[in-house]
Amino acid sequence: MGGQSGPERVDGRAERGRQTREKIADALLALLDEGATDFPADRVAEYAGVSRRSVFHHFDDMAQLVDTAITRRLEQLAEQIRPLPTQGTRAVRVAALVEQRARILEWITPARLAMIRMDHPSERIRQVTAEAFVDARERLEAVLAEELDRLDGRRRTDLVNGLDAVTTWGAWYHWRSTGLGPEEARHAMEATVLALLASADGPAPPA
Repeated sequence: MGGQSGPERVDGRAERGRQTREKIADALLALLDEGATDFPADRVAEYAGVSRRSVFHHFDDMAQLVDTAITRRLEQLAEQIRPLPTQGTRAVRVAALVEQRARILEWITPARLAMIRMDHPSERIRQVTAEAFVDARERLEAVLAEELDRLDGRRRTDLVNGLDAVTTWGAWYHWRSTGLGPEEARHAMEATVLALLASADGPAPPA
């Protein structure tokens, strides 16, 4: 008799289960990207092309599904990041940094808003978010090393903190929620970064 052996059947079933979980999580993310703020199981199932019963076979409840989907979106951030120039003129380096930040921050906004509405984000969500903040700061310091390395101590720290603040999601959402379109918000970010860097070009202010 032909057919798969026991372990192969188990592995195949596990892989199909993983694929179905991802399909369901991606369906919720699609709803999120369309602006949905709640996620009825029937609607998620329809988007995923599975039954409502399948949704609750793979997830204990909708809260677990939302948590899984948001974690998946955060982990997808790495796919959006490309190497940035660390040499060249300031204008070129800042433009490249801001273009990437603006694109990613606009893309992640639906997931970030969903996170705000979550009562108890999972440890994995908190971990991935913290890692993203650290990575973003390190990349910023690498792109702007030429300017930052001219400064010492508190001046450097203050400038990095300011640059970090205006290139993360909080600033982006402020600009977008006060009526700026994506291109206007990108321009505001670029102008702010350049202004902060220019402010540090001169001698240190007297103590």
